[in-house]
Amino acid sequence: MKTLMMIVLLAMAGVLIAVAGDVRAAERPFKKATFAGGCFWCMEPPFEKLNGVITVTSGYMGGTTVKPTYENYAAGGHLEVIEVVYDPARVSYQQMLDTFWRQIDPTDAGGQFVDRGHAYTTAIFYHDEEQRQLAEASKKALAASRIFAKPIVTPILPAVTFYPAEAYHQDYYKNNPLRYKWYRSGSGRDRFLDAVWGKERNKGIAPRPDRSELKKRLTPLQYKVTQEEGTEPPFDNAYWNNKRAGIYVDVVSGEPLFSSLDKFDSGTGWPSFTKPLVPGNIVEREDRSWFTTRTEVRSRGADSHLGHVFADGPKPTGLRYCLNSAALRFVPVENLEKEGYGEFRKLFTK
Repeated sequence: MKTLMMIVLLAMAGVLIAVAGDVRAAERPFKKATFAGGCFWCMEPPFEKLNGVITVTSGYMGGTTVKPTYENYAAGGHLEVIEVVYDPARVSYQQMLDTFWRQIDPTDAGGQFVDRGHAYTTAIFYHDEEQRQLAEASKKALAASRIFAKPIVTPILPAVTFYPAEAYHQDYYKNNPLRYKWYRSGSGRDRFLDAVWGKERNKGIAPRPDRSELKKRLTPLQYKVTQEEGTEPPFDNAYWNNKRAGIYVDVVSGEPLFSSLDKFDSGTGWPSFTKPLVPGNIVEREDRSWFTTRTEVRSRGADSHLGHVFADGPKPTGLRYCLNSAALRFVPVENLEKEGYGEFRKLFTK
């Protein structure tokens, strides 16, 4: 009898846990992301494949007309876009940015592939300040990677009213597979993307810059630290005692990483920070080298080794991001606009 009762109680507990999990999932706030990448038929599939994406809807954004249709959206100045509803606990906005860049030609200001005109141009429409910063940093990192020889012209714009497209446009690739494959094959999109990205096309992060090129661009110490997980000497590096106002960017990609506003003297002889400037540009990984377990810190765009993070820092975060100066480049506050980091200037004018 006791055994039977225990089985019943365990079963009931399992049901309660499952229900609680479902409730938490239902209460978890979803977010929106909006991208213009030319033909919206072609933009739906790659985002629907991402784990954590809830829905992808084709539609129109950016014009002046109300309730545009497929017949008049272009005349009203709208772009073809997709609106992605996603669970930020399962997929990050940075992952979606990485996916977005791999679907388009970001150097084409006149359309996308066979489709020409403003209605088919590219854009990232941000829904909050964090998305704007991540999008700006991602665009900058893509430009610094030199994957494209021409300038990146995709604008980053505030999201406005989204108008869903007609029902027959939704999931077009599923509902009309033959016509979709015929169109996609003839559009030139896949040929272009395969030529640019190759095997990296469907990966979740940007490809690392060519190492032979990096050896030419970086000093031996910068290369050893960023590409071979090296460590520079304490108290004998560029920024451990730097007290100037400004930001620190990745020496390889230029993506913004940390701010002097969050820098403190840790007494270790390496530049230390309480938090990242753009959290989405930081990747943390378990590091079991040196007979201990630590948390390594890397940059997302260039995948550079930066240093480690420890839970012995000051308030408000209690964290210490202990970094190598050789992995960083300092941009003083007076040069932020000139070097393309003007969006961070307001942080130093409060």
